[in-house]
Amino acid sequence: MNVIKGINRFFLLATAPLFGLLIALALSGPEIDWINEPDQIASDPLAIDQNFEAISTGLQQAEETAKYTVSTIRQTAELYHKTTNTMTSIVQTAKNTAAKPESIYNRRITAKLGTPKETIKSDRIILELYKVNPGNYKGYALKVKLKSPDAMKMTLGGDKLGGSETTKQAVSRYGAAAGINAGGFADSKGKRYPLSTTMMNGKYLNGFEASYKDLFFVGMNKNGKLIGGKFHNKEELDKLEPSYGASFVPILLKNGQKTTIPLKWQTSPLRAPRTVIGNYKDDQLIILVIDGYDENGNSGATLQELQSKLFNMGVVNAYNLDGGGSSSLVFNGKVINTPSDGQLRPVPTHFLFFK
Repeated sequence: MNVIKGINRFFLLATAPLFGLLIALALSGPEIDWINEPDQIASDPLAIDQNFEAISTGLQQAEETAKYTVSTIRQTAELYHKTTNTMTSIVQTAKNTAAKPESIYNRRITAKLGTPKETIKSDRIILELYKVNPGNYKGYALKVKLKSPDAMKMTLGGDKLGGSETTKQAVSRYGAAAGINAGGFADSKGKRYPLSTTMMNGKYLNGFEASYKDLFFVGMNKNGKLIGGKFHNKEELDKLEPSYGASFVPILLKNGQKTTIPLKWQTSPLRAPRTVIGNYKDDQLIILVIDGYDENGNSGATLQELQSKLFNMGVVNAYNLDGGGSSSLVFNGKVINTPSDGQLRPVPTHFLFFK
């Protein structure tokens, strides 16, 4: 009705000048001889009636047109909403269908880990903490799903080469949700330096050093994917577009296959606290941090045990990080593992995870 009323007002306004002109002519025109022109006077009301009748007919037609237009708009709007709802439903169904394989695969992973002890979730990351206790050793597993590459980074102790700090200090200083120790190190003149090839923000800290003996490089590329291995020239590593990473020894799994563990690392030490990082085929990360009461080889896990466990869990690639007293896992502000030194050891590099 508002549309109809608006149309009526429009036609009234449109015809107002006509009525005004007629009135003006009547007032300003020559004096009318009421005696000599009776027929003309008599015909004027009829003409006016005819004009009103024409206007009324036009308004009725406009009203019918308006009603039809409103009805058509309403039908079109209803069709639009129905189409939109249908398309939304189709898109959601497609998303759910596409996510099913990922969901099924994730359930298979989780089934081998058990029930999470704690979980941290955000739009950037999912962190799930599990206990690990197969009987021969005890420790923890941290499953990490990176939704954004910047939800993980590597840091230097005190943000300087030669500096060191505990994982908890690094987590606290950066406001991270979790953290672990990273690569190996060497001490010199009271300072603690990262071992071999080390990268931060896509740059080499001490230049590239070709892999020798059993050393490897492990880190993340600019897309947040785990990369690692032995690299004999800089070009090989640069092709993977590394963002950051550190070095240690040895590689445990490569492309889903067990590697040969160097004899020295099979027995020296036999058992020890360990930190291992790996990835599944869907690029989720898995981290094992195993407890031990010292570094003498009598407690903790052997590398063969961890290699077999990771293999049975379906992990594709796995790398042994610095262990012993360096092994550390901080989650949600708490030190989760039991450091063999009795307290966390300051180390030069850490992998941190952010909400």
